[in-house]
Amino acid sequence: MPASPVEPTSRLRVVIGEEELLRARAVSAVRAAVLGRHPDAEVHELAAMGLPVGQLADVLAPSLFGGHRMVVVTGANEAASALADSLISYTKDPDPELTLVIVHSGGKRNEALVKAFKSAGAAVDECPKISSVGDRIAFVRNEVRTFGGRIAPDAVTALVDAIGADLRGLSAAASQLVSDFGGNIDADDVARFHRGQAEVTGFTVAERVLTGDRAGSIEMLRWALERGVAHVLIADAIADGVRTAARVASLSSTSIGDLARTLKMPPWKVKKAQAQARGWSIEGLQLALGVAADLNADVKGAAASADYALERAVRTIVTIRTETGRGRMPARR
Repeated sequence: MPASPVEPTSRLRVVIGEEELLRARAVSAVRAAVLGRHPDAEVHELAAMGLPVGQLADVLAPSLFGGHRMVVVTGANEAASALADSLISYTKDPDPELTLVIVHSGGKRNEALVKAFKSAGAAVDECPKISSVGDRIAFVRNEVRTFGGRIAPDAVTALVDAIGADLRGLSAAASQLVSDFGGNIDADDVARFHRGQAEVTGFTVAERVLTGDRAGSIEMLRWALERGVAHVLIADAIADGVRTAARVASLSSTSIGDLARTLKMPPWKVKKAQAQARGWSIEGLQLALGVAADLNADVKGAAASADYALERAVRTIVTIRTETGRGRMPARR
């Protein structure tokens, strides 16, 4: 289990274990504790694999400007021997104005590094793999309780059976169930919820975006990502939806047959595009096309985080629809 929240004066911290979600949460808790005490603290996160010893030395060196700092070294089990030795050496005289966190996924590799930190008095967050069904059921119950709800025994079993061992998926489901069904969740709620989420695709996300459903589009996006839908497929679906709505909106005819022949599209797609284009202005669709084009580049490597790029684009397109809808002047951007 995670250790108690770190005090900013605790100079060393070890986050160790196979469960990635728990590791991420432990690091976030330490970061929140440090920033809560030192809002202006510098935070550096470095991947151990391939990290030059000199770069580590630079971020661990005393700051010329003073103030507290936090350094997180992820993948410590993958650190080269020289880097591990440098970290071990640092534990002998840690800087009182620096919180150093090493994140290790468990196993024997670089075990000496973890032992050195423990010997130096580091606080430890244990993040073991949640592998048994019983442990996953307990995890879901705790997540639902954290979000302010309660879940029946048959409901929690049904949810674990439906989603499996993916802790992020279980956590997301627990949060959404509480949001959708209130404080008390039963098996019927889980069944309805899971049927609604099982077929989430990029086109599901695009449909919510084009109709201006901000909350629904973000929910569907997060579920699509949780279910493993590729970033590029979601981006392509959004671009296709905006492009198709723009093509339909640019023509004066409302006849589905005429539009289908002119645009060389199946009638069902024209009908859907007409519905999605309602509430949009041509100016708004043009702006949305620009966002979709930028998103295409972002998910193919231009952005540091494809997840963030997708959510930002979704929010931006929905905002464009709100601000530039038919009968409104386009906002300056």
